[in-house]
Amino acid sequence: MSGRGRAAASYDVVIVGSGFGGAVAACRLSAAGRSVLVLERGRRWDPATFPRRLRDPWLFDGRVPHRRNGWLEVRWLDQMLVGLGAGVGGGSLIYANVCIDARPETFRSGWPSAITAAELEPHYRAVGEMLRPTTVPEGQHPVRLDLMRRAAGELEDGARFRKVPLAVSFREDLVLDGAAPPGLGASMEFLNAHGVRQGTCVHCGSCDVGCPVRAKNTLDMNYLAEAENSGNATISPLSLVRTLSREPGGGWRVHYDHLEDGRRRPDSVVARRVILAAGSLGTTELLLRARDDYGTLPGLPRALGRGWSSNGDFLTPSRHRGQVVAPTVGPTITSAIDHLDGDRGRRYFVEDGGLPNLFRNAYEARLRGGGGTSWQRWYWERLARAGELRTVMPWFGQSIDAADGVFRLRRSRVRPRRKVMKLNWNPYRTETVIVAMAAEHERLAKATGGDVLPLASWKWLRALATPHPLGGCNMAAAPGAGVVDHAGRVFGHDGLYVMDGSVIPRAIGRNPSKTIAAVAERAVALLLEEPEQRRIE
Repeated sequence: MSGRGRAAASYDVVIVGSGFGGAVAACRLSAAGRSVLVLERGRRWDPATFPRRLRDPWLFDGRVPHRRNGWLEVRWLDQMLVGLGAGVGGGSLIYANVCIDARPETFRSGWPSAITAAELEPHYRAVGEMLRPTTVPEGQHPVRLDLMRRAAGELEDGARFRKVPLAVSFREDLVLDGAAPPGLGASMEFLNAHGVRQGTCVHCGSCDVGCPVRAKNTLDMNYLAEAENSGNATISPLSLVRTLSREPGGGWRVHYDHLEDGRRRPDSVVARRVILAAGSLGTTELLLRARDDYGTLPGLPRALGRGWSSNGDFLTPSRHRGQVVAPTVGPTITSAIDHLDGDRGRRYFVEDGGLPNLFRNAYEARLRGGGGTSWQRWYWERLARAGELRTVMPWFGQSIDAADGVFRLRRSRVRPRRKVMKLNWNPYRTETVIVAMAAEHERLAKATGGDVLPLASWKWLRALATPHPLGGCNMAAAPGAGVVDHAGRVFGHDGLYVMDGSVIPRAIGRNPSKTIAAVAERAVALLLEEPEQRRIE
């Protein structure tokens, strides 16, 4: 148990998770004088501990979290690969910095009537004030940004091109070659508004694997820092919640394991209220286990686990012979072409994708070492013939998928006594939008002299990957249609809330982090208007 102080026996609020919902809740509740404990399964990371070498702690393994509690969890569910952050700051540690509002029409269907673009506007503004998003300054455009702009112009979509707002601190006077980063020494250190030392961006390409100069405005540098500064919040890393139950005298008991020192040490804490903010997969699984495995909350809504979305994510790389694209230089995403208005039957949001510099290093090492299977060697050699990784452009896109995935607990085939979470996901129900987006990626590539490299995982297996899981504890007007109401209150369970991506009831089609945070800002504001519950002893 770490953080600023050890956990007490009881709190006003226990928050499970420290991502875009949990961090908002911790900040606003502690500022209002509530005692708060944040239980985070991952570590507290900093530039000195970010994984960099192959032997470093890269992966978090939920089967043995006391032994493997690294930077990233990768879960394979049916025909879907999901990437999840693990650490204080949650998904902000691994996301691509994009801090953008959803389009207003997003809220016209599928949401409770109380949630509208106008209703969320002040909460979006509050998130912006904390995360300070801005676009890449002129004179610092990576090659990818200019290639995107050129592609949009060639396809007569120049009006749809835009630089996207990023939660990154830039040095305005820095001028650089878009194909080469200037080095870490070009970063300018400053003290942010929350008393945290940061630096300015040096375009090193490491946004997704830990910014070495702390230019990325991750949640531990703002919302969570503010919570700890209040003196009312304790953040407990390496604390994995197993389940929760009602206390006979009122309130809730949260059962969790300490993961320090390679062991799992059981513990529990009592709170008046509990906010689940472990993300789409984490919160959904936690509640499914409470209902269908541990049996501590048998009355949870039947809609639990339904309505899951991958946010329509899809990636297509292309190679551009004779051109330097430099995908490892610059922030991971810098620009977009927006077709979400449905014009010409298109509904997707295409972004330039970057690759961590570490990927380039691993790729070059693989070429030198000659290891791997024959298929892997063929793939690396194919990239080499394309002019190495510097010629590759990753086209990333998001769209409006069917949002009809269903999570359930099932017996493990390997360990029948153990239940595992399974996803029922039919990619063919989303195939139309993915095929349309893949075709757009190909048009963009060809317009800039590139040839696409279709992913075999989609071409042959119809398998997808997403860093933007949404839903599972969907927000709805009534318990028959969802798990929580418009304020994140779990139907039929007073004092239990959900504030994370699991409440988002449909695909957003844009990077969802700012919307998740804005919905949480609104939910916390409504929670603070509720009458105080009596103290739990």
